[in-house]
Amino acid sequence: MAFDWAVFWPQLIDGILATLIMVIVSLAFSVLIGFPLGVVLVVTRPGHILENRIVYAILSTIINIFRSVPFIILLVAIIPFTRLVTGSSIGTAAAIVPLIFYAAPYVGRLVENSLLEVEPGVVEAAQAMGATPWQIIWRFLLPEALSSLFLAATIATIGLIGASAMAGAVGGGGLGDLAITYGYNQFEVRVIVITVVLLIIFVQLVQSLGNYLAQVVRRK
Repeated sequence: MAFDWAVFWPQLIDGILATLIMVIVSLAFSVLIGFPLGVVLVVTRPGHILENRIVYAILSTIINIFRSVPFIILLVAIIPFTRLVTGSSIGTAAAIVPLIFYAAPYVGRLVENSLLEVEPGVVEAAQAMGATPWQIIWRFLLPEALSSLFLAATIATIGLIGASAMAGAVGGGGLGDLAITYGYNQFEVRVIVITVVLLIIFVQLVQSLGNYLAQVVRRK
């Protein structure tokens, strides 16, 4: 039976939109959760401005646990919670929930690494001027790390693009779902090639935009 391209092309458009929705929404929530986590990890670590070994150890352990679980396993493991939140375990909305669980700890670590790149002398100078911990975070640490934070957001976005495609293995929608449904199950190699090329284009665009924004911030 010949492959029906007339049916495939409209679904490809829907798959692209579904992938964009999954990535954008999950990235937004992941940043809202992961950004504060990263900041807290830095300021509570031993020797920093709000040193708290207990808080640091607990947060670091939780993040490590989530980051050590492969996404495909996490996807299946939290299906009951996904159903509770979205009312379903399949579809674009359902895929967003595990994507957030996957990306938020990752964003937290990326933010932590970006802030740790700031020279210790910056914090010491801020303390010498009598700045409060809040002022040190917002007026010294974050501005100094802004370029690196843009690159971190770029890495997180690219990771989410890959994870969103993987969500297609369990009916998560998007380009990954198309690749499995039409490409793998129906042995249509051209469909797989199309979806892979589109994902590569997405990654290249995101990386180029992230590099540009980081360069602009660095110049300022």
